[in-house]
This record gives sequence, C-alpha cells and structure tokens, in this order.
Amino acid sequence: MDIEVEGVERLRHADGSPVRAASALAPLGDGFLVVQDDAAHGAWFRAGSASAVRLLPPVDGHDLFDEASGTKHLKPDLEAACVVEVDGSPAVLMLGSGSLAARMRWALVRLVDGRPTVAVADMAPLYAAVGDALSVPSEALNLEGACLLGGTLRWYLRGLPSAGLPPGSVDLEPAAALAAVLGRTAPGAVAVTNARHYDLGEVAGVGLAITDAVTLPDGAVLLSAAAEDSPNVRDDGPVVASALVRLDGHHVDDITPLPRVDGRVSKVEGLMVLDADAEADGGHVRLLAVIDVDDPGVPSEALRLRVSW
Repeated sequence: MDIEVEGVERLRHADGSPVRAASALAPLGDGFLVVQDDAAHGAWFRAGSASAVRLLPPVDGHDLFDEASGTKHLKPDLEAACVVEVDGSPAVLMLGSGSLAARMRWALVRLVDGRPTVAVADMAPLYAAVGDALSVPSEALNLEGACLLGGTLRWYLRGLPSAGLPPGSVDLEPAAALAAVLGRTAPGAVAVTNARHYDLGEVAGVGLAITDAVTLPDGAVLLSAAAEDSPNVRDDGPVVASALVRLDGHHVDDITPLPRVDGRVSKVEGLMVLDADAEADGGHVRLLAVIDVDDPGVPSEALRLRVSW
C-alpha cells in the first residue's frame, strides 16, 4: 500500500474546548460522530462545527474521566464505532473496550426527526463469552475495532503482544447484537463465533496491535495498528510506530507504516471511509483517521489519508 497524508486538523468543540481522547468515528446524518474514550459525550461534526451528543449517562456524577481526578477507572472507554441498520434506518453502534465493568457498555445512536436518540446497554455477559472464545481473561480484554463484513459484525481485540496476548477477532450476528443493545434479548444470548488471532509483527521490539477497523468496498478490511509499549491493557505507553494493515478475510495481506506527521508518530485510534475507487488491478480509498494524543488538555487530531494498493 501507498499512504499519503493529505491534511491534518485539530478537533475542537464549537466553544473552542478540545475534543479529548478521540477513539472512534462514524458517519451520522449529514456529518460524522467522534467518540471520546474518556467522556460521556461524543462530538458531532456538521458543516465544520462540532456539537456535543450525550452517549452515556453520568457515572457517579462525572461526565469526564482522567487519572488526575481519580476517575479513570470509571471512564466508558468506547473504542469502536460502526454504522449499522436499525428498523431500516442507519445508526451508529459504539462498543466499550472491556476489562472493567464501566467499559462493558454499548451505545446505539439513531436520528429521530434529525435529533440523536441513544440506547445504552450493559453487555457484560457478552464480554465474558468473548473472553472465553479468545482465551483471554475478561480483565485483559481490550476490544478496539468493529466493522460489518457481509452479514457479520466482526469485533477486534487490540491485544498486548508484549505480554503474549496477540490481536484477535470474533464474529457476532448483527441482528442479535442489536437486539441485545435495544433490550429485546439478553446480551448472553448473542452467539460468539469464529475466534481468530493475528500476527502483525513488531517495530523496535514492540508488537503492533489493532486500534480500529473499517470495511473497504472490495470486501477487504483495513486495520489501524499501533506499536505501543504499554504495561497493561488499560494504561498508555510510548508509541514507537503505527501502521495500516489490509486483511483479506483473516489473511494479513499488507502492512504499511503510517507517515510521521511533523516528525511524530500518529497514534490512529479511529478510521472512517470518505470515498473509494476499486479497480481490477488495485484502487484507492480516502480516509478520515482520528488520533488520540493521550493528553486531555490537547485537542485530538484528524488526518485525511489517501491509501492506494
């Protein structure tokens, strides 16, 4: 693959405050929704301006969470987002990363008369089943990407290669998963199938781990990956490299390093397809990628990328 950075933008709310800890994004209505992993609100960008959208109720009275205030363990850590269909209309499904009770919730955003409406569900029994399928203790789960692939919702485990925990994925049946988040069935009734693990290699002795996933028009999957020297699945560490990974089914077809931006490694946490052109002998896709700078006082960034193969 060839990756070109076409533009960089710092993300701010309409009042000038930073969009914190961008962890995922997806189209919503005539704009797109950016998820903040340490906040109960998302940022809905429309016509160049962002408005806050409540995704989850306050936790113990808090809407923002960080280590300095002693609230990090309460943060929702919504790390994956993808477009789904509910009752014939598009919606955005956001999924917590796991490992702690606060991170085992899902949020589903739909537009009703142009206004966001959100359903929230505690999906803890499903996380237990995913951990069992991947042979990962529930406290070590860090699920950070999801995409629709044919009739399957594929959910990706970031992993922690330095601790012997490789990246992986499981498959869910979309209708059953959505029924659970809408309260129409029990989360534990959602079947978890097709558990797989991946070897994405390493950079400077640090293994690449999955941070997001999107489906390409040709049916392949594009992953973002980071080589982050983290001590565990909950705490940040230095990021030595980042890359995009093209999967054909479960086969790793290509791994290409992301260009540095202003000499810095870009920790891409979320991907969204803007447009694509697939041809018999290759093609290209333009993406919007959000970057978590791991500092709540600094705006997250958005990269416009052109990827060709």
